[in-house]
Amino acid sequence: MNKYLVAYAGTAVAMVALDMLWLGLIAKPLYQQGIGHLMADKINVPVAVLFYVLYAVGLVIFAVSPHTGGYGWGKTATMAALFGFFAYATYDLTNLSTLKGWPLGLSLIDIAWGMFVSTAAACAGKASLDWMGNT
Repeated sequence: MNKYLVAYAGTAVAMVALDMLWLGLIAKPLYQQGIGHLMADKINVPVAVLFYVLYAVGLVIFAVSPHTGGYGWGKTATMAALFGFFAYATYDLTNLSTLKGWPLGLSLIDIAWGMFVSTAAACAGKASLDWMGNT
């Protein structure tokens, strides 16, 4: 199997697992309180799947695959955190600037989450890639 597919799988699995935990249990009350009036009753699963497919591809392209071949974990983690910061900040700051009543605190928490989940997922992808390179 192509080592980059393994890196993608590791990244995507970690991202989905962590985000489901975050969105389903930990942060759900925060989102309900801050933007509950905007939330759909049911998740649009095809759109959610598309997000995770694309986001994991972005992490592999910009944070995981360029930092192979001798690069340490710090470079992967830094680039993933920056990727998460810019992606989540784009979403949250756009909402903050265009939607009435969008909570600043929720935006700050969401941006921090984006940085964390991106870093964790990219590190899982790098671990998968490193494992594949050693087998």
